[in-house]
Amino acid sequence: MDVNLFDFHLPEELIAQTPLLERESSRLMVLDRANGHIEHENFPAVLSYLRKGDCLVLNETKVMPARLHGVKEDTGAHIEVLLLKQEEQDCWDTLIKPAKRVKEGTVLSFGDGRLKATCVGMGEQGGRKLQFTYEGIFYEILDQLGEMPLPPYIKEKLDDRDRYQTVFAREVGSAAAPTAGLHFTTDLLEKLKEKGVHIAFITLHVGLGTFRPVAVENVLEHEMHAEYYHMSQETAHLLNRVKEEGGRIVTVGTTSTRTLETIATKHNGKFEGESGWTDIFMYPGYEFQAIDGLITNFHLPKSTLIMLVSAFAGREHVLHAYNEAVKEKYRFFSFGDAMLIL
Repeated sequence: MDVNLFDFHLPEELIAQTPLLERESSRLMVLDRANGHIEHENFPAVLSYLRKGDCLVLNETKVMPARLHGVKEDTGAHIEVLLLKQEEQDCWDTLIKPAKRVKEGTVLSFGDGRLKATCVGMGEQGGRKLQFTYEGIFYEILDQLGEMPLPPYIKEKLDDRDRYQTVFAREVGSAAAPTAGLHFTTDLLEKLKEKGVHIAFITLHVGLGTFRPVAVENVLEHEMHAEYYHMSQETAHLLNRVKEEGGRIVTVGTTSTRTLETIATKHNGKFEGESGWTDIFMYPGYEFQAIDGLITNFHLPKSTLIMLVSAFAGREHVLHAYNEAVKEKYRFFSFGDAMLIL
């Protein structure tokens, strides 16, 4: 399957550089995956499309201020580190720029020595494993020294880093936000509950895969990076009950989708409370077992995310919708507008 099948023309000016003033003020494209019909709405209209008995599934991962600026202790050369995944106590998989300057044994210093790291090995796909040393509480130091790890296509500075965090973020561990969730406010979630829509939470910590483009021509040769997920038994019971009672399961974001599909695939379409690592890769031909609907942002051309959406709604429908979004000047990517697929 050729990666170019998932390409489309995107003018650079449509890449959203900053969040809108109000979370709910994004636009919403509604796509009927059965026939490709499109409707243009504003985001609060999700209220009218979700029914009593449906279940909305949100990823409550919390983004770490995971980008650190430091120096090599021996030369003073500037080094940028992006924390990706905690391997064990104080040992992390990271991306480093420039990576070629950091070899095994290299010592890095951050915040005038308040935080130090020693390279203890090579990570996946050119990354480095760093062992950190410090006095105090790691996440408190990281909160003081770190920056939000905005994607490379965002060039503007983020004035309020809470805007790269969902209002329901709780479990620290992501290197990027589950961006479809950024549109929700506590008020909108309360209105959904009042309507009788169930709200469920899972966790998937977004890691290296978010920053890695598809570098092969044949989609089938692409390797996904594993990410940690967790579903409570309480959530599993709720999702099974919603299915049994004829409600629809609507995931918010590709991260929630990947979690539910990973678990349902292992348990014959049912849900079980569990934790684990998933490298599930969904592209056209994949048969969904868990979800009935999806809320998602507009994704990069030739990315694994647009492949997942194409698997759910059909490649032709999705590319037509994306071309329509370009024509109607929707905002794209992390701080952009949203799409509801039912």
